[in-house]
Amino acid sequence: LDGAGVEDMHRRKTGALIRAACVLGAILTGASDPTVNAVDDFARDLGLAFQIVDDVLDETGTPERLGKTPGKDRAGRKMTYVALEGVDRARARARGRVDAAVTALAGLASAADLEALARYVVERDR
Repeated sequence: LDGAGVEDMHRRKTGALIRAACVLGAILTGASDPTVNAVDDFARDLGLAFQIVDDVLDETGTPERLGKTPGKDRAGRKMTYVALEGVDRARARARGRVDAAVTALAGLASAADLEALARYVVERDR
């Protein structure tokens, strides 16, 4: 896979579940269409960031912190952002996706909790 293929694969994994949860939550609370669209944009970028961070943690984490054996992606020759770009560039890409996610929320009232969630995604160590 190339970068576009890895992105597509990642968007279909946990990222899709995060997106569904966020969008359904917005719909169920009766949010307006523009708000639902903003939440969708937020969640799409957040989901991708989450998967990229998973790639990084698989490469850099410890069994104690992760609760699982790290290095499985490399050992299984899985195509990940770390395999494509290295750890530092993958981390930077995840931060960029979180910045985009937060930007999608601009203008929405009470988005502080969602912003905090997004920032946690790239700061987590498990």
